[in-house]
Amino acid sequence: MTLAIFDLDNTLLAGDSDHAWGQFLVDNGIVDADAYEKANDHFLKQYQQGGLDVHEFLAFALKPLADNTKPQLDQWHQQFMQQSVAPMRLAKADALLKKHRDQGDFLLIITATNRFVTGPIAESLGVDHILATEPEFIDGAYTGKVAGTPCFQDGKVVRLNEWLAETGHSLAGSHFYSDSHNDLPLLEIVDYPVAVDADEILSKHATDQGWPHISLRD
Repeated sequence: MTLAIFDLDNTLLAGDSDHAWGQFLVDNGIVDADAYEKANDHFLKQYQQGGLDVHEFLAFALKPLADNTKPQLDQWHQQFMQQSVAPMRLAKADALLKKHRDQGDFLLIITATNRFVTGPIAESLGVDHILATEPEFIDGAYTGKVAGTPCFQDGKVVRLNEWLAETGHSLAGSHFYSDSHNDLPLLEIVDYPVAVDADEILSKHATDQGWPHISLRD
């Protein structure tokens, strides 16, 4: 099966689920509002500028998972899906997924955002599999640490190659859709890279390389 690979945040969604989860925690009084919101916005800006320290960010982002029980987190996430994720859904993204599904392709999301946040989103989108940053989970609880390689920048290529070796899939004929220059390492190795509502750096690179540039926004 040919791989159709998709970034999630600001590609299939009209927004960043990682940042939105942080804002959900703030809005619902789950974390210290002022300090958390300031840090959340700071890390988003770092990401957009290409200077994110992923380990520093993950120490911040995974702490609320370690500070709360899994049942409570799951309850909050159900609210988050309705309040925050549903408004970010894109009809054109759903249509693009359907196009590849109807062609018999294997649909794979690969995202830097942790699996707790993104797993249910991927399920709601009906994709076949997701590769995401893995929050360490031991004895029924999150530890606040990362398990394995963070799925970010070159780490997406590392994680994808591990998955290809495990599953027997290949990149022959593969597509990868992304909005972010942070995904250039992966965009460079697929057969059909596609820029989607791309940031300025990726947009210029896509133009220089002759890559298609599409929009999934209404």
